Amino acid sequence: MTLILFGPGASLGSLGEPLRIAVLGDSLVAGYGLDKAAAFPARLEAHLKQRGYPVEVINAGVSGDTSAGGLARLDWTLADQPDLMIVELGANDALRGLDPAETEENLHAILTRLQERGIQPLLAGMKAPRNLGESYYTKFDRLYPELAQRHQVPLYPFILAGVAGEPDLNLADGIHPNAAGVEVMVRGMLPLVEAVLDDLLKRNGSITKTNFSHQGTKDTKKGI
Repeated sequence: MTLILFGPGASLGSLGEPLRIAVLGDSLVAGYGLDKAAAFPARLEAHLKQRGYPVEVINAGVSGDTSAGGLARLDWTLADQPDLMIVELGANDALRGLDPAETEENLHAILTRLQERGIQPLLAGMKAPRNLGESYYTKFDRLYPELAQRHQVPLYPFILAGVAGEPDLNLADGIHPNAAGVEVMVRGMLPLVEAVLDDLLKRNGSITKTNFSHQGTKDTKKGI
């Protein structure tokens, strides 16, 4: 996979502050049915700190959110001044059978806003349920790589890679990852996140990868 990072002018935290990563998404990252410490943002932060990255990961996941909902609250999330935003939206669009063109337009608007603000995006892909029919899931699945190419941003192809369809890695509803499933999600995305952070750190001489200690994950909004 080719890693394409946005522009030389991407913002970074102030001197001595951690890099801020916001995870804008739905229940898959909000931590539905889990303790806050077991949610995707908290586990991502823990893994990155273990590897010496000076980060704070902000939980901007809201259960039930669609791509339109994520776009509507984007400015509110940007108030935390993230350096990197992981955009994980679209699962609820597909579950509701919404037009993939609408999902694409909403995600396009989010990525455009981030790039205009000099914030590095990382797009997390989703796949539509196959029972919606080939015509639907083909259009839906391909919108993520097309958007990543259009905006020249890093893409993690499928947020639930290795987790979807695995009973031992999901809650009883068969949809939401359990704590073990979240670990699989984090470990899968980790190399790409590290590559993006390495580039951001390289472009900013005042912050270095080190054994940085910063307790807790900021939870900006809890999912239901």
